[in-house]
Amino acid sequence: MTKTEPSDMERRSGVALWRQIADRIRQGIAAGTLGEDDRLPPELVLSERFGVNRHTVRAAISALVQEGVLRAEQGRGTFIERRQRLTYPISARTRFSAGLEGQARDRRGSLLAHATEPAKARVAEALDLAEGAPVIRLETLSEADGRPVSRAASWFDAKRFAGFEAAFADTGSITLALKRFGVDDYFRKSTLVSARHADAADLADLKLSPGAIVLVAVAVNVDTDGRPIQFAETRFAADRVELTVQS
Repeated sequence: MTKTEPSDMERRSGVALWRQIADRIRQGIAAGTLGEDDRLPPELVLSERFGVNRHTVRAAISALVQEGVLRAEQGRGTFIERRQRLTYPISARTRFSAGLEGQARDRRGSLLAHATEPAKARVAEALDLAEGAPVIRLETLSEADGRPVSRAASWFDAKRFAGFEAAFADTGSITLALKRFGVDDYFRKSTLVSARHADAADLADLKLSPGAIVLVAVAVNVDTDGRPIQFAETRFAADRVELTVQS
């Protein structure tokens, strides 16, 4: 096992060392270079490998245990939780419930917050509205078998979809809420996927630990006439979900 010292630049990067070590453990698990027989090496071995003290390694492991990546068993050691990631397809008809069908028995959405606000330039362009036009913003959480999977911010034209927040709160589904406004079918016009560290809201709502990675999908949905109906930014817990693009 090769010792890898974090560089001086990494030590002065502003990112806590334990977060960097947690990321390296995640990467090692994903690459198969850590966790023989699903058991993590002892703290002392990891501290030598990463060139940090045992307290730093312990903090990283504690965060990953809280997040569900690792499992600590007293007297036995720390083990990798081999929960299979959910596969979330991105296609012309991307739907949360349908996309996870067969992978989770219970799939549901809940409303975290909502507001009517003037559309900022980015939102207005996506929805083909004038900048400053009123839009409804929904903050939602999606769960699969009681486990948080994604957190989203979505915007809708407030004139066309007045009261949309109530329809979503009642149905727990964007698709079913849209049907109440006469949108029986819709399509994904575009999706842009990136990755970043989870922010405070992601950590709290997705039950992640600091340093966790989220996959960010920015998307525009249109109705059958090609009119934009939804602009959304969805954050997926990267350790729980993988995104697949389908033609």
